Amino acid sequence: MFNSRVFVAELIGTFALVFIGAGAGVVGAGLLGVALAHGLTLAVFVYVYGHISGTHVNPAVTFGLALNGTIRWAEAVVYWIAQFAGAAIAGFLLLTITRAVNAGDFSTGELFAASTTTHGVLTTDFPGYAFGVELLLTFLLVNTVLHAAVAGRAGSFAGLAVGLTLTIAILAGGPMTGAALNPARTLGPALFTGDLAKPTTYLIYLAGPIIGSALAVGLFKFLNGGDTTQEPVKRPPKKK
Repeated sequence: MFNSRVFVAELIGTFALVFIGAGAGVVGAGLLGVALAHGLTLAVFVYVYGHISGTHVNPAVTFGLALNGTIRWAEAVVYWIAQFAGAAIAGFLLLTITRAVNAGDFSTGELFAASTTTHGVLTTDFPGYAFGVELLLTFLLVNTVLHAAVAGRAGSFAGLAVGLTLTIAILAGGPMTGAALNPARTLGPALFTGDLAKPTTYLIYLAGPIIGSALAVGLFKFLNGGDTTQEPVKRPPKKK
């Protein structure tokens, strides 16, 4: 089922997350700056578009919510297309800007951060450990989404809780893997770096987050039991 409002909200939200988050790296904001750029952007858009799409802006989060039964798999496809498109547009614009202004003044390595297998101390020589880091940190992120937003445990502070979780995850995992925790964040920009041809890109940044998300859903179901499919998103009324 195609929902144009959900599509637009997820495309813009994912675009903003990648453009602002990766852009902070481009201008040399440092680890704390990059972490805050990602976390604050996510928190803001949870409040801006949460009532429309839930602001997943992350294919791993969408996978987890579909696995949990919060959204239908057919709906998940719409989310995924929008998320990868938004990330790709953001990556293209950032690369275009850096080349147009002065490529020497910016770091494309920081621009694509976790989209390259040469970023982080673990990705080149220890891909297995890098996979584990991305899995673990995505597990923590989706765990927060499920309990704070889906189950409504954080109430009006759900956006802040999710954004802060992403912030601290990047602070911890950034030096090790780039802490993408988001296949769109990786694969969108990777369209322009050649990293799509590297097997470790998929092992670390696609498989890691997806498996981490699935484990978070399993824990959520175990801890909550009963009905775990609550949906806090208020869908737009259907046109008659």
